[in-house]
Amino acid sequence: MTHEDFKVKVLGDRTIKSQLRPSFHPDGLSFGFIENHDRILLDTSLENFKLCQDTNEEPFSFEKAGPHKHLYFDAVATKVAIVTCGGLCPGLNNVIRSLVNQLYYRYNVSRIIGIQYGFEGFISKYNHPVIELTPQRVDNIHLFGGTILGSSRGLQDVGEIVDSLVSQNVNILFCIGGDGTMHGAHAIHEEIARRDLKISVAGIPKTIDNDINLIDKSFGFETAFSIAHDIIRSAHNEAVGAYNGIAVLKLMGRDSGFIAAYATLAIQEVNFVLVPEMTFDMNGRKGFLNLLRNRLENRHHALIVVAEGAGQHFFENETFEKDASGNIQNKDIGLYLKDKISEEFKSKNFPFSLKYIDPSYIIRSAPANANDSKFCSLLAQNAVHAAMAGKTDFVIGHWNHEFTLLPIPIAVSKRKKIDVESELWWNVLETTGQPASMKN
Repeated sequence: MTHEDFKVKVLGDRTIKSQLRPSFHPDGLSFGFIENHDRILLDTSLENFKLCQDTNEEPFSFEKAGPHKHLYFDAVATKVAIVTCGGLCPGLNNVIRSLVNQLYYRYNVSRIIGIQYGFEGFISKYNHPVIELTPQRVDNIHLFGGTILGSSRGLQDVGEIVDSLVSQNVNILFCIGGDGTMHGAHAIHEEIARRDLKISVAGIPKTIDNDINLIDKSFGFETAFSIAHDIIRSAHNEAVGAYNGIAVLKLMGRDSGFIAAYATLAIQEVNFVLVPEMTFDMNGRKGFLNLLRNRLENRHHALIVVAEGAGQHFFENETFEKDASGNIQNKDIGLYLKDKISEEFKSKNFPFSLKYIDPSYIIRSAPANANDSKFCSLLAQNAVHAAMAGKTDFVIGHWNHEFTLLPIPIAVSKRKKIDVESELWWNVLETTGQPASMKN
């Protein structure tokens, strides 16, 4: 990791004076335009501060997001396209609405189009018409889940995408999506740069799993674990309502178990949390099944929350397929657990009652809650500020309670995961009472 990795690209000189007035105070101490020296520290610890002092090195930092005094794009001549890609996530419509309103009302950009069904919408063979987006068209969409633009997964021809941008006279492209979408957005930027075109590519990272590198919070995540909290409460009632009742609840989390962890901390009724970041044994004295039986013998009910990417080591001899985005499709650990628990306890004549719940599609298609809705609006507003100033190949991030800009390559360089040696996971273990290790 170098300081160059944190440098956001700019299309050219900013010569157009912004009409925004973020501050009316002449003292310069209140909120105002972003200056080049406005940065957000990556590591705010005293230890890192002293280390940088001793080594005389500049600490790593992000560019701060916000309005700029001078812009690259002239509103009158600017046309914007918005596309949503990948799986559904709470808040997609909120982001679309806020982008349109910010562009139209704050920057006077009136030519805004929506690309239908992800990157497919740029490809002529699919014949997806574009949607004209106005404040009236998006007025109430934030009240509903999903995306009014539709979405899709899968790689598309980057050259044809850029051809479409050029033919439609698009100056700014906002890509709302997860890891695969951001890889695609970066590829589009590289093709734009190869042709020496002046088109900004801006990313608004969407991941319900909260697993984007160097971003401490992604939209939709809070709504997801809040809804999961309510479902866990119902699952707990099911477990308590039967003698040796077991409820197995599978939540999203292909590579990272943040939803499972946060929902567990919120409800504090879960007895076992299984996430992709940990491995565990099914059998043996310290294995999961033995620990589950001990729990049932002592309390006569158990609630298990498992992230979809947990326990994939049990399928290591099987063939894994990939989805259209190139992501490995996990085997169904929820059904696997259900079957293994049933087999074990039936073979031992141990009485039990098991309920299996998978609410994933309900959660991801829900509308954003109040806090997520606010967060979506601020992400969109800051994305517009940066794009109008000519920033490109960037994503809007959030770090240390501040909105940031970071280049797409470093954002997708790796996935953020739970550190099983961290305070977060320790808090989960304290809440559930499960052992730190379920390995023999």
